[in-house]
Amino acid sequence: MQPTINVGILFAPSIHFFLSEEFECSALKKPISGPVIVEKSSKEKAMLIFDKNERLEIQLPVSFQPKDPEKASFDLMDVTIGINFHWERKENQRFTGELTIIDEKKHFTAINKLPLEEYLKSVISSEMSATSSKELLKAHAVVSRSWLLAQIEKGEALKKTGKQISGYDNDEEHIRWYDREDHENFHVCADDHCQRYQGITKTTTDLVNTAIDETFGQVLTYNDQICDARYSKCCGGITEVFENVWEPVYHPYLAKVIDNDNPPSGFDTELDTEDRVQHWITENPDAFCNTTDKEILAQVLNDYDQETPNFYRWKEEFTQQELASLLKKRLGLLVGAIKELVPIERGTSGRLVKLKIVGTEKTITIGKELEIRKAFSNSHLYSSAFIIESKNSIDGVPQNFTFRGAGWGHGVGFCQIGAAVMGAKNYSYIEILTHYFKGAELERKY
Repeated sequence: MQPTINVGILFAPSIHFFLSEEFECSALKKPISGPVIVEKSSKEKAMLIFDKNERLEIQLPVSFQPKDPEKASFDLMDVTIGINFHWERKENQRFTGELTIIDEKKHFTAINKLPLEEYLKSVISSEMSATSSKELLKAHAVVSRSWLLAQIEKGEALKKTGKQISGYDNDEEHIRWYDREDHENFHVCADDHCQRYQGITKTTTDLVNTAIDETFGQVLTYNDQICDARYSKCCGGITEVFENVWEPVYHPYLAKVIDNDNPPSGFDTELDTEDRVQHWITENPDAFCNTTDKEILAQVLNDYDQETPNFYRWKEEFTQQELASLLKKRLGLLVGAIKELVPIERGTSGRLVKLKIVGTEKTITIGKELEIRKAFSNSHLYSSAFIIESKNSIDGVPQNFTFRGAGWGHGVGFCQIGAAVMGAKNYSYIEILTHYFKGAELERKY
């Protein structure tokens, strides 16, 4: 039997939503429909506003269960998507299933409870386009299902072993990685931190339903364990390994993969020297994910994603003042003027794992992948696979920096754009999965 899951969707000081049909409310003795607001009342209670401004002080959590699950839906207003990324925005979203509002002290949280396979129909329509190729949708369904079930198992294990370590700080290093530590009251969130889930807002087609039905309950396993199947938009030609992005745990099925049928001609794909990294990033090696085919990209990039035109290879330019200001704003680091940015450790894809910042007042090494991306952008850089060119030095202090980079996202596991190209080239979903997850097996869990 398929599991039921809880998805954290909206985090706000008040929650506004619209019930399309009658819902049973745990705080009331009667069903309600139409517009509803849950907002702060007193320190310990909340105010429920409904039925033409009828008000009732309640104790959270409060839940809303549809009387007719086949017909009923609810709209959540002003859901933030792309949190902290360059495409961040708010939109209204529609969902099926049960809605629960809880108080997480800093904010209220709206949680959607629904069957896992119904959740997946939305995920593969939100992460991809609902009109993607069938084999791509099937592959993504297996990856998303595997990742989710692995996270649930990991969450249960963490309850027994205690809080997860997610970095460390000392006078010389600031190292941080981001995974599950923020989600204690629900299984996963609905944004890029976990995987995109936008309810039935995105069109779910017959093809999506078929992809879910034909892979129902299928997961990737390795040594009888469900794979922690990660994915990102574009690996940049070579995938990264898990331990270079998150906690130092080795997963054999998340090994380095050359995103091509054969290694690209003229390139050394062992990116273990800065010369090789520079050649790799500044050139344009062949790869599945190296495509400008708009029809294929439309399968992977939803409307706001398509606002990112250059992802396989990209460039960002900064002044000295801009970089120093970003470090202070984003990481709270005061280093003075930046004299040098020195790669200390890179991963298999050329992504920086550790970067030393040499300042006039302080020298410190930062990592891992997402923290580096965060440090040099008001949102996040596309990836940490970049080289740095400095110029216009005055008294040993560069006034300008150019970052030349490769890929979009952490680059671990399944490369969405590469997989889309493989689907367009008539690879089966099993061939796509075995390309990105070496040694993994396909197994039906329910």
